[in-house]
Amino acid sequence: MHLVTLSMTTKKLVNEIAYNIVGCAIEVHNNLGPGLLESVYQKCMLHELYLNGLETKSQIEVPVIYKGTNLEASLRLDLLVENLVMSN
Repeated sequence: MHLVTLSMTTKKLVNEIAYNIVGCAIEVHNNLGPGLLESVYQKCMLHELYLNGLETKSQIEVPVIYKGTNLEASLRLDLLVENLVMSN
């Protein structure tokens, strides 16, 4: 396993992004409430992140490499924010 040491600046940036993501999620929940399909929440979350100036990508296919072999497994990230914070 490779451990990445993040600088204090990077840690602060990641924490700020995470804080903003949580705020966006709360905003979506406050507006929609519980009980809807995940796809509805995801679209609203993408829109809310956009409104807050955060770069997002969704449904990104990620290769699964096991012991140097690409297993061609289907793994998708639901959400990638600012190329730093992801949700699956």
